[in-house]
Amino acid sequence: MTIDLPTLAAQEDILTARKTNLVHPSMYRVILLNDDYTPMDFVVFVLEQFFDKSPDEARAIMLEVHNRGSGVCGIFSYEIAETKVGQVMDLAQKNQHPLQCTLEKA
Repeated sequence: MTIDLPTLAAQEDILTARKTNLVHPSMYRVILLNDDYTPMDFVVFVLEQFFDKSPDEARAIMLEVHNRGSGVCGIFSYEIAETKVGQVMDLAQKNQHPLQCTLEKA
């Protein structure tokens, strides 16, 4: 009994036919919103803890939030952005701070 194997050209056609176009996931900005009650040190802590910012980067973003009303913490895929928003909101609530965090499509 013999088995017919496809020729090399036929194998290339098969492999080429299976290629698909990959679509990159949409990205989302995580944004902190200013309020008059959350201490600046807490905002810096949140930025260092959840967004891996250095102390200098965290302080710069905190000042942007304070002076402009909002600041971008980072840009992530939807699932990661949603998780980070939840982490920030949970910590703020546990510490009785009204800090708000949201996400928007980048």
